[in-house]
Amino acid sequence: MRRTFNLAEWSINHRPFVTFVMIMLLAAGAWSYSRLGRAEDPPFTVKDMIVQAQWPGATISDTLLQVTEKIEKKVQETPYVDHVTSYTVPGRATIRVALKGSVPAKDVPDIWYQVRKKVDDIRWTLPQGVIGPTFNDEFGDTYSVIYGVIADGFTHRELRDYVEGVRSRLLLVQDVNKVDIIGAQDERLYLEVSAQQTSGLVIDRSALGAPCRRKTPWRRPASCGPPRKTFTYGFRAGLPRRATCGA
Repeated sequence: MRRTFNLAEWSINHRPFVTFVMIMLLAAGAWSYSRLGRAEDPPFTVKDMIVQAQWPGATISDTLLQVTEKIEKKVQETPYVDHVTSYTVPGRATIRVALKGSVPAKDVPDIWYQVRKKVDDIRWTLPQGVIGPTFNDEFGDTYSVIYGVIADGFTHRELRDYVEGVRSRLLLVQDVNKVDIIGAQDERLYLEVSAQQTSGLVIDRSALGAPCRRKTPWRRPASCGPPRKTFTYGFRAGLPRRATCGA
């Protein structure tokens, strides 16, 4: 009669070896448990980048030929790029760059750096008036906490100053990597000049807002109106709260 293998009997006869294997398995399990991911929003790498450029006033054909195609061809020279897709509308070009799935996550930042360098190399060949290109590769950011701030009786400037202080304190908290402010209102200064009062003066209309534009970081005048009555110039407020602007 053929005798079958008896695991229990073999374990008893080889007790030292079985004990050693059990100890090794327990040690490996404890080591694996200590390295087990426990983050509520674990980090992950998205291997896509969006490159955008704007050319105000350009037609769709001019934008496609002089902006989109130039950026596409240059981006395709980057190693490990899987495919490039683009979306063009009049005055705006959007290019999506996707990497191969086999690219290690640790190599992705270096590849995005190469994309930025290659596009910067052809920036001078783009038509005059093109804004950008700009790059967005922060798709992997996750927000674990979102706070809403409401303050009745306070101006937008006072509310923003308070939120900026909260942001500065939050960045000091351990493990906090990034704090973004969403929905902040941009401040603007409107200077209204009466055309009736200045009609007898030899003053260039564009020179009326020049002193303020020189003191603000944004130098694009807003549209004028209503016609022949008042002329309004708009600026993004970059002055101190009680500063005045004059000639």
